[in-house]
Amino acid sequence: MVDTHAIKVAIVDNNMTQKSVALALNMTPKTFYSRMKKGVFWSDEIDKLIDILNISDPETIFFNQKVSHCDT
Repeated sequence: MVDTHAIKVAIVDNNMTQKSVALALNMTPKTFYSRMKKGVFWSDEIDKLIDILNISDPETIFFNQKVSHCDT
């Protein structure tokens, strides 16, 4: 899952709103809010978010998931 809190911080740091980010991603605000609630974005959306929000360390936001060990 994506660190949505970090995305919200990046939105504020860039003087943007969630609505303006949604429109920059060419999606409706409702879709963006839904993605934020679920913490799931498609790879092309992640690429665009990195550019739109000038994210310098995307791994900590988009790819830093804790994985539990499970024996199968």
